[in-house]
Amino acid sequence: MTYQQHVGKTGEALAAKYLEDQGYQIIEQNFTSRYGELDLVARDGDSIVFVEVKTRTSSAFGEPEDSVTPEKLERISNTALLWLQANPDQPDDWRIDVVAILMDHQNQIEDIQHFINVAI
Repeated sequence: MTYQQHVGKTGEALAAKYLEDQGYQIIEQNFTSRYGELDLVARDGDSIVFVEVKTRTSSAFGEPEDSVTPEKLERISNTALLWLQANPDQPDDWRIDVVAILMDHQNQIEDIQHFINVAI
């Protein structure tokens, strides 16, 4: 596993714990389709939440959330629709959230931000 993959997996675990602490239920991790991958699929009350997790160990090249482009959101949306088709027993109400994490080299969170219902 590369360093970037390690940072990404660590960030996903930190995001899942953060969301669970906020009352979300994690349903699935790393769902993959021909369009891309959903980092986390969670339930927030009566809504399904598709969560993109962005983790960095430095903001030298911008904040983690800066890398979530309109094209990336479109791929997430397309993958979310496929997930919903494969899981018809889930609620119809859904949204895309972004969890942006800045952590140090010891995997300690320096900053975590949760962007709810990010628009395409």
